[in-house]
Amino acid sequence: MTDLILEVLSWMSILGGLFFMIVGTIGVVRMPDVYTRLHAAGMTDTMGAGLLLLGMCFQAGLTLVLVRLILIYAFLLFTSPISTHALASAALSGGVEPYTVPADRAGEFNSLNGGQNS
Repeated sequence: MTDLILEVLSWMSILGGLFFMIVGTIGVVRMPDVYTRLHAAGMTDTMGAGLLLLGMCFQAGLTLVLVRLILIYAFLLFTSPISTHALASAALSGGVEPYTVPADRAGEFNSLNGGQNS
């Protein structure tokens, strides 16, 4: 019975991680500029990899592989946001302009929130 519960938790985590990875991939394709693409990829790959590794931890059981998987996740948890920030900083200092709404279309977006400027 315990094996069945661990198996279900494992596959739920792996499928959840796969979902986050797919959403991140769609975000990278659909977003308009480098900064929003980095945000989509950076946020979802950390969560997706975390859930994938959690599912693998359930599969591994209490072995040395579990310790290695935890160390891999700790490494990803620290390096992924740092690398995303470094890439965004390099893009900004390289002169890549962020995507902004043109001034002539700004009124369209203000009407979406009831005409209030925020």
